[in-house]
Amino acid sequence: MEEQFILRVPPSVSERIDRLLSDEASTSDEIPLDLCFSEDGRSGTFVIGNEEFPASLLDLPAVVESYKTYDDCALVKTADIGQMIMVREAGDPAPNTVEYRHGLTPPMKDARKRRFRREPDLNPELVQRVERDLLNILSGRTIENGNEQQQEETVANENTNKKVSSTSSPATPVEKPEEEAPETGANNNNNPAEVEQERSESEDSDDSM
Repeated sequence: MEEQFILRVPPSVSERIDRLLSDEASTSDEIPLDLCFSEDGRSGTFVIGNEEFPASLLDLPAVVESYKTYDDCALVKTADIGQMIMVREAGDPAPNTVEYRHGLTPPMKDARKRRFRREPDLNPELVQRVERDLLNILSGRTIENGNEQQQEETVANENTNKKVSSTSSPATPVEKPEEEAPETGANNNNNPAEVEQERSESEDSDDSM
């Protein structure tokens, strides 16, 4: 595949280029042709002879196929052309955008506005709802059942979150009732005679050992 582009020039420049490409150009003085662009790659200068013309690189609204033939019967595709270099007179204004409005043929006049539909303004909520419906269909659920199940899952998740938050919150301390001392110990401590008897028994056991 070759790299090609469309060169559109004013009528005066077109006549001079035709003379250069004709058979008589070999006998005439050679006229230099040059095309240079600036750093942005969109604006440049077209030079023919001693004259300079401003040029702009524009994007066509559609891709144009280029063919060539050697026997006027078989066509061979050589390139896909999507850009055009427009050469204009020095006083003509430069194009505002890099996208050219028109095509190369009369039916493609103002093609970007007449033949290309505008991008629709979509609601983000509608896009999310359609996305959920598609996921439900792919998972084998119907749209209504899928929405109900999603709502149930959402409610269940909210309930679990509430339970987790309630368990994670510090519990209020509960006052425990005072434990009563065992009766035996209390009675032994309150009866001094029994205490003395226990002491004497322990002393007798020590003497016997």
